[in-house]
Amino acid sequence: MKTVGLIGGIGPESTIEYYRLIIASYREQKPDGSYPTIVINSIDLRKMLDLVEANELIKLTDYLVGEVHKLARAGADFGALASNTPHLVFDEIRRQSPIPLISIVEATAEAAQALGLKRVGLFGTRFTMQGRFYPEVFSKVGMTLAVPEPDEQAYIHDKYMRELVNGIILPETRERLLAIVYRLQERHGIQGLILGGTELPLILRDVTSSEIPFLDTTKIHVERIVAQLLS
Repeated sequence: MKTVGLIGGIGPESTIEYYRLIIASYREQKPDGSYPTIVINSIDLRKMLDLVEANELIKLTDYLVGEVHKLARAGADFGALASNTPHLVFDEIRRQSPIPLISIVEATAEAAQALGLKRVGLFGTRFTMQGRFYPEVFSKVGMTLAVPEPDEQAYIHDKYMRELVNGIILPETRERLLAIVYRLQERHGIQGLILGGTELPLILRDVTSSEIPFLDTTKIHVERIVAQLLS
């Protein structure tokens, strides 16, 4: 049996969701009563964010590569970063990693392609919305991305870090986020929305009022992880 290693804790709430979804998906596809083997390295979210905010990308890479090495030493056959933001330096982490890594961005691009989408919106931390890692991957497969206006990005980032990362789910935040989605539709004609923060599905997963699909990056990532476990 293969072992998956997760870099978790970034943040804790979504790491719990990864664990729950991996087990559920695995057992659904392998109904013999067995469970997947998972190693979780729950790292310091504050340390990672301090490096991101200071734009210390070399130090960020070194930090995360070191944590991936811990997964390898613990017996992981392959790994994944249970967060979108550290994919700022994913290519370099992958280059230095002792084990194969599954990219949440590449998996999401494949899912968007499968739906036939050409223009999609992106929600996430401000590092994700302002970063190049999503546009670069999506442009390679002929898709364009639209992001909220600066004031909307500031709101999403603030609520993400102050509420969602801490497991706080408020109906007024949900309504405001949905209003931003509708404005993105009006301004840019988006055909789908990437929930590019692994805590965002906790507040937007069950939306039924939207006319466009929401791409749950946590769920998409988990599906790729379980496929690798079962391969």
